[in-house]
Amino acid sequence: MPKTKKSENVPKKAVNPSPNALYVLKVFLIDGPITEEFAAENPVVSRTIEIKGSNTLEDLHKIIFKAFDREDEHMYEFQVGGRGPQDPNARRYCLKAAFSSSDLTPAPTGDVASTTIALLGLSIDDAFGYWFDFGDDWWHQIDVQSIADAVPSGKYPKIRERVGASPPQYADFE
Repeated sequence: MPKTKKSENVPKKAVNPSPNALYVLKVFLIDGPITEEFAAENPVVSRTIEIKGSNTLEDLHKIIFKAFDREDEHMYEFQVGGRGPQDPNARRYCLKAAFSSSDLTPAPTGDVASTTIALLGLSIDDAFGYWFDFGDDWWHQIDVQSIADAVPSGKYPKIRERVGASPPQYADFE
């Protein structure tokens, strides 16, 4: 399991905030409804993702969804600029539907469909949170491994590496 990294509440200057930059992100599953047996067999569950600065947080969600072999869509949010996942002081980026909910405190910062990776102000070694399915509570920590100026040709975002099995989206605890 990754060690939660500390970052300032105000984003540090990004190495390259260009929409043409290539970000390599390591996504760790840090909590969710998994069985003890699954956890014992898969002590680390992570996926390495390559994504361009021009891709949106919605694009990042879609590739994480695919990388963890999920089947059913649910609400989700990204938490950026805090001390890691679940920091109440982080900037929150949600689906547009979440903005109409009056019980969200603090209010969301932005819409995942229009917020690009480059706009987040990320730096190498930053960590931020991704919360999927507000009922089952799948929590992830996303570590920024590298940011490169040049993007090799190909389709992005893409999954570069998988570590550990994907847990079933709906665990059987019988």
